[in-house]
Amino acid sequence: MHRSLVGALSALLLGGATLVGAGAAPATAASPAAASTAKAPKAVNFAGTVALSNCSGSVVRTPGSVDSDPALVLSNGHCLESGFPGAGEVIVNQPSSRSFTLLTASGGSAGTVRASKIAYATMTDTDISLYQLTSTYAQIQSAYGIKALQLSDSHPTQGSAINVVSGYWKKIYSCNIDGFVYRLKEGEWTWKDSARYTSACNTIGGTSGSPVVDSASGKVVAVNNTGNEDGGRCTLNNPCEVDQSGTVTVRKGINYAQQTYGITKCVTTGNKIDLNLAGCALPKP
Repeated sequence: MHRSLVGALSALLLGGATLVGAGAAPATAASPAAASTAKAPKAVNFAGTVALSNCSGSVVRTPGSVDSDPALVLSNGHCLESGFPGAGEVIVNQPSSRSFTLLTASGGSAGTVRASKIAYATMTDTDISLYQLTSTYAQIQSAYGIKALQLSDSHPTQGSAINVVSGYWKKIYSCNIDGFVYRLKEGEWTWKDSARYTSACNTIGGTSGSPVVDSASGKVVAVNNTGNEDGGRCTLNNPCEVDQSGTVTVRKGINYAQQTYGITKCVTTGNKIDLNLAGCALPKP
């Protein structure tokens, strides 16, 4: 899966491609204009994204969130400061004081926001972490002039144009959703209905946790998490696709994301995670 910062830097020093997708060395941020496509009515930039110590992420809100709610930061489960959750492990309401560098539209630092807890995290069925911050959306906008990204509450569409926005590398990748994977297996972990990118999104280590933004709506539809590095079959950094009949397909150099619309079905008043809500399908502890 997309390597943490330490892993990504080690790979670069060794001169090889590594975790979380094969790709080029880190590049300077693409301009919003370059990252957008002809079909994109909404500009794509870094505002609202964050840089973690080892990954990327974003400040997000659901359709039901209000300005007075404590803000949420979305990243990958495998980006947790405590390391990878095991298969079947679900973390809920665990104290955390992790800090995040909040980015401006151009990729500069707007300031630092801090977590009060890990509201939810898992690498089972999906690969997500949701940190609750000590600041509300209103406080972040007042202090930094930054608005949260909106989570889409609907399943993304095959062929749609997307942008993978890495706050860690300050780089925007632009491609399309190539399709959806019934089961994506990597080591001990299995993810359901993963989004597969076209080859233009050659994400690298450190891009883990990047929001995948739909070019047309400007909403977050997935979170970037892994890629097949060297053609391995279902091993760490070499996920494989498994269809409903059990047929395994390996796509060397292709990268993937986990859809996020399901998160919106599990958030209630006050931005609290409620895994018992009707329609919520996130794994429970």
